[in-house]
Amino acid sequence: MLSNEWQLVKHDRQRHIKTYTKREDDKAIRSFKVEGLLKTKLSTLTRVLMDFENYSDWYWEVIESKLIKQVSPTEYYLYLVHRAPYGIPNRDVILHAIVSPQTDTQNYILLTVKAAPEMLPIQPKLVRMPAENMTIKFTPLSQEVVQIEAEGYIDPGGQVPAWDANLIQRNAPYSVTLGLQRMTLQDRYLHNHRELPFRVYDNHNLP
Repeated sequence: MLSNEWQLVKHDRQRHIKTYTKREDDKAIRSFKVEGLLKTKLSTLTRVLMDFENYSDWYWEVIESKLIKQVSPTEYYLYLVHRAPYGIPNRDVILHAIVSPQTDTQNYILLTVKAAPEMLPIQPKLVRMPAENMTIKFTPLSQEVVQIEAEGYIDPGGQVPAWDANLIQRNAPYSVTLGLQRMTLQDRYLHNHRELPFRVYDNHNLP
C-alpha cells in the first residue's frame, strides 16, 4: 500500500536512474519522481528538448508533436498526441512550457510544464488530457554529465482504469530518461552548433 511519501520504484545502477511514486491524498493517480545522470553536455540535451517536432523519437508513446506558439525565447506552447493502451482512445495535450535559464547565481536550467487543455478545441476521436504537469531541473555536474531531477503528475482524462494510469506513471519517467540519453548521442544533436534561444553553460562554473 503506497503512502504519501516517495517510494522507490526502480533503481538502475548501471545507468544511474532512480524512479519513485507516491499517492497524493486528493488524487486517484500517483505522482512520479525521477533522478538520473545523463552522459552528455547540457547544450546537447537542450537541443533535444527544443526539437519539438521530433518528440515521437523519444517521449513516452508520442505519435505527433508540434510547436503551436512561441511566446518568447523561454516560453512555448506544444501540442502532443499520445498513443493509449489497446481499447482506449488516444490522448492529446497542450503543454505550456516555461524555461528558467542559468544565471550567475543559478547553475541549472529549470523547465516547468503545465497542461493548458482549453487552448485548442477538442479533436475528434481524441481525449484531452487535463494534466501532464512537471518540473524538471537540469544541472551540469561536469562538461559531460548532467543531473536530471523531475517531479510530476499526469491525468489522462476520460475513462481509464486507475491501475492502468498508475502503471504508466511507474514506467514512463524511466523510459523518457533513457530516451533523452539515447537522443543526445545522435549526430543531429551532438554536432549541432546552431545558436540556442537562450544561453546554456555546459559546466558549473558560471561567469
